[in-house]
Parts: sequence; structure tokens; C-alpha cells
Amino acid sequence: MKKICFTILLFVSSVGVARAQSADEQMNVLFLVADDLNSWMLEDADRYAGKVIAPNLRKLAGSGVNFTRAYTAAPVCSPSRTAFFSGVAPWRSGIYNNAQIINKSEALNQDAVLSLAGLFKTRGYDTFGYGKITHGWDQKEHWNEHVGHKRDPVPPGAPLAKLSGGEQDWGPIHLAEEQMNDTGGANKAIAVLEKKHDKPFFLAYGSFNPHMPWYVPQKYFDMYPLDQIVLPELKENDLDDLPPLAKAVSDGIGSFADKVIKSGKHKEAVQAFLATTTYVDTQFGRVLDALEKSPYKDNTIVVFLTDHGFHLGEKLHWQKTTLWEEGTRTLLMFRAPGVTKAGGVSQRFVSLLDIYPTLAELCGLTPPTTIDGRSLVPLLKAPKAPWESTAITGLCDKTKTDFAYISIRHELGRYTRYGAEEEEFYDTTKDPHEWTNQIDNPKYATTVKKLRALVPSFDDAAQPLPSALVKKRRETQKVRKKKR
Repeated sequence: MKKICFTILLFVSSVGVARAQSADEQMNVLFLVADDLNSWMLEDADRYAGKVIAPNLRKLAGSGVNFTRAYTAAPVCSPSRTAFFSGVAPWRSGIYNNAQIINKSEALNQDAVLSLAGLFKTRGYDTFGYGKITHGWDQKEHWNEHVGHKRDPVPPGAPLAKLSGGEQDWGPIHLAEEQMNDTGGANKAIAVLEKKHDKPFFLAYGSFNPHMPWYVPQKYFDMYPLDQIVLPELKENDLDDLPPLAKAVSDGIGSFADKVIKSGKHKEAVQAFLATTTYVDTQFGRVLDALEKSPYKDNTIVVFLTDHGFHLGEKLHWQKTTLWEEGTRTLLMFRAPGVTKAGGVSQRFVSLLDIYPTLAELCGLTPPTTIDGRSLVPLLKAPKAPWESTAITGLCDKTKTDFAYISIRHELGRYTRYGAEEEEFYDTTKDPHEWTNQIDNPKYATTVKKLRALVPSFDDAAQPLPSALVKKRRETQKVRKKKR
């Protein structure tokens, strides 16, 4: 099967490739990743027509190449991060969802597989990682210094929104901004940029926010008055034309999304997401400002990505874990000195898997043969260059792992295969919200046939590995039976 990949980042340029040949002037990398941040800030009215305050990330996007059609390899934290940090696609690793046991993946657990940090570490770089970068798969020996993420403590009186316990909550945090963990991670990244380095460095900073719960200082909520909140466009009966497995992915009636909408708190929830987005933008802005003030600004490749998308009621769903536009579309920006030009915009359909080979090429490094994906350097030099879509995304049910669900986003639209006879096709040129499933429309038979051939077949795609949740649930059932 032809290897295909996905990526979301910001890079330094083609001169950077040339410079990387001299040991004293190798390019550094600043790798920035946000959790659960969707594509609303792209100012695409088909995605979101309301106000999103993110001046720092927009400035970064304008300083290099902004990929406005970037997609995750999996719409969930662990498989997405495992894919872009290992370079191994879910349809080869068998890791499609959070609950799977990663150490059972033969494709990942072989000596040839090298993490992105490992690629740079073994080539003479110092590597630093702060906050949420990986999730479940890492090669910890490849970091000079690594401090993982922590969740901020829950405010007194939580749940504040009074709709649900656990993650599904929002409201003003009781901490000062300086006490928050994402602020602390940014501080650590800034400290690295303020030091003198004798070696090139790979510096990664990842924010936990805007992962739920959305607890940020009140000042960020105040930036979005409730009477000015614009809700995402929803369609009544949007699930009616979906196959059964797709309806199960949505959650549908009775889901948290359904609860938020029926409670009349939809605007409050959107306000909280936007407030947390602006908090995150502030932290990335602080790191980017530190780079600008450092002696490394002209020889550092900057990459910014989000691990997947996020629903706020579309398709009657909340959070991620879907194969529609809201769950799969990400942000991806590159600034590569000497390669990219300011103001570059690429509408080519790319994958986060493409990040690994791109960074390797920009820095003059040879990646391992195990990686999937294609280098985006041609698009960094010429954002409108020809490109065959690499925007493939995989998913599976958390407990039923007999099928790998596969979707491709392409100029022709979106095609998704759930099971042997359960499919979707959306003509996104006419239906950007993916409201009307055209899979049975004979008008699109030729298009569907072409797209069907571009995704890994049932025979080629790795079957999802067993779910740890199945084992846990069985153990829980045994305990309950004993108690009875």
C-alpha cells in the first residue's frame, strides 16, 4: 500500500536546509502543540462565523505558511500524538483510539521506530519538552529534559456549569494565571530560549488547554460577552441519513451535546471554549515573543499544530472522536527561515503525519524508513504547488475493535468507510457542513469509487488493537457479581 501521512506545523525555510549542512549553523526547532483546539480561528465562515481572539497564533500564521486544510491521523489525543510523533500511521500501528494498549503494536515497538525527539537527539541536538506533547507513547530516553503536563486543580464548588461532573464543565478558575500549569510550561520553554546553547535544540511546548474542563481566569470570559456569542450552525435531523455506526460515533440524543443545547447553556459553553482558546493563545504568544527576543529567531523553525478538532454541538456531538470536519480538521502553521515567505497560505489537503518528514528534510536529517507521510517542503516553498491529498484519518470504537473506520478529505469531498456496507460521502464543494450524505446518489458514483481506492483497504489497514476498556469492564462486572 502506498504510504500516506498527515501533519500540522510551522517550519523554517529552504535556506534552513542548506544551513543545516554546516554543524555550527544547524537549524533549531520550536515545536508547539495545542490540545482540542479546533479550526474556528481560521476565519472560515463555513466553520465558525463568530469572533475568536487569537492575535499571537494569527501573527504566527501570517509569518510563514498557514495550512488551512490540515487533518489529523486520528481524532483522539493518544493515537493522533502517537502518529505524528512516531511517524507511524494508525492503519499500520493499529492504534486508533485512546483505550488501546500501545505496547502491543508490533509496528510501533520495533528498534527502527524513532520518536521525533529521538530523531533530533540521536543527531546531536539537545531536546526539551514541556507540557502535553505525547500521550501514551514516548521514548523518554530521548529528552534532555522533559516535564509532562498536569491538570489544574478543580475550582471550589465544581461542577460550575451544573450539567455534568468530571471533565465536562467550565467556569472561572480560582488560581492566578501565573499559577496555572500551562503558564508554567510556557515559562519553562521561555527559560530555554533565554539560555546560551552550544548545540542546536529541539524545543517542544504543549498546552493541555483547551481540553475540557474549561477553567481559565475571569478576564478571558469577559472578552466574550454572552450577548455577542455566535453559535455554530446546526441542522435539525442531521443524523437521519447516517449509517448505524456513524450514528453511534455521534452519540446523538441523550449525549452531553444534547444536554447542553436543551439546557439553554449552549452560548455559555461556546463562551468558555473561546475564553480558553484566548488563554492558550496568550501562552503561545509569550513563547513566540521570547524567540523573537532571542539570538535564535533567524535559525529556528517554528511549527504549530493542534492534535485534532473539536465539536461544540455539530452533528449532535461534543468534544472529538468523529470522522467529520469538526473532529478531524486541525491547525497547522510553519515558519522556516529561508524557505517560507510571510503570508503564505496553502489550501492543499495535508496530514499531521507529514510533519515528521518535513522537519527531517528542513534540518538535513535522514528519517527512519518506518515513517509514513510526505515532506511538505514543496508546499512551504510554493503553497499552491500540485499535491495529492494525504488527509486520511482513522478511528475505531472504544470497545468494539473489529473495524477500522477510515476517512479521506479531498478536493472532491469527504469519503468515510465504517464497515463493509456503511459509508458516507459529502460533496464539500456544495455542502461544507457535511449535512447531506450522498453515498447513495448515483451522480457521485465515480467520485466515490475514486476516493474509496485512495484509502487503505480492509486487507491493508491494520485491525484495531484490543481495547483496554473491554478488560476493565469485564473485571468490573466480575467484582459486581461477587458483591451480589
